[in-house]
Amino acid sequence: MNTALLPQLQVFLAVARLRSFSGAARELGVSTPAVSQAVRQLEEQLRVVLLTRTTRSVSLTDAGRRLVEGAGPALGQALATLTEVSARPGETVGRVRLSVPRTAVPYVIAPVVPTFRERHPRIEVEVVIEERFVDIVAEGYDAGVRLSEAIERDMVQVRLTDAFRFVVVGSPDYLARHGTPQRPEDLLRHECITFRMRTTGALYAWELERGRRNWRVPVRGGVVTNDSQLGASLAEQGVGLAYVLEPMVAEQLRTGRLQRVLESYAPTVPGFFLYFPSRAQRSPALRLFVDAAKELARQVM
Repeated sequence: MNTALLPQLQVFLAVARLRSFSGAARELGVSTPAVSQAVRQLEEQLRVVLLTRTTRSVSLTDAGRRLVEGAGPALGQALATLTEVSARPGETVGRVRLSVPRTAVPYVIAPVVPTFRERHPRIEVEVVIEERFVDIVAEGYDAGVRLSEAIERDMVQVRLTDAFRFVVVGSPDYLARHGTPQRPEDLLRHECITFRMRTTGALYAWELERGRRNWRVPVRGGVVTNDSQLGASLAEQGVGLAYVLEPMVAEQLRTGRLQRVLESYAPTVPGFFLYFPSRAQRSPALRLFVDAAKELARQVM
């Protein structure tokens, strides 16, 4: 391929990864018409259609998919190398793109990013907040943050927080009006603020444990959300019981605005981990971010 097409190829790969012309324009700092023109020029030179466009979506054709698979990794490495050699001696230049669930932001991202950016001002950090399970390799992320049980076994995992519990909580007013559940089965008779899984669309069954026994309780209620923080806020207002990670409601529990119920059944999870494929460790920018996250994240929880 003519090397003059490299800028157009870079634009095409951004559109392919984001499935959006406007998203690629924002990422690259250019106009949406400029992105569309670059992709059109690439298609004209190659004499193939790379993207199928509708008013609602952008998808890859077979030729576009093969171009992404064949040229994407090589171009990404070349651009990263060009960026690195432009740095001054001892300075690291690059980008770290992360997929992070909203619940992890206060404990992993908020305490790390400001200090990291102060230390490494030429490393850009992009944080994408999403609750769904993400294939970080296929979707162009350098790393992700998840609970350890949600991470594929072939990924490198770096602990960021200590273990914590998931707890059922309710307001004193709600418990005074409806009583306090004593067994997991009692939750079926209570108003519970339910959580809808983004990946499957199913309502989440609350997981409880005691000794070697485990429960998955198919709770129901009049409010469904996909945001745990909203669930905790509604529970504080007496709408119903909520199932949340304990550090999220530490202040409400301390002040008595929320109370734990079924505490002896609260399950413990290992904590949040940063994860990435082994080959990603070759990225100097990611290595520096991992070091900063290990140092700073565990100071919060």
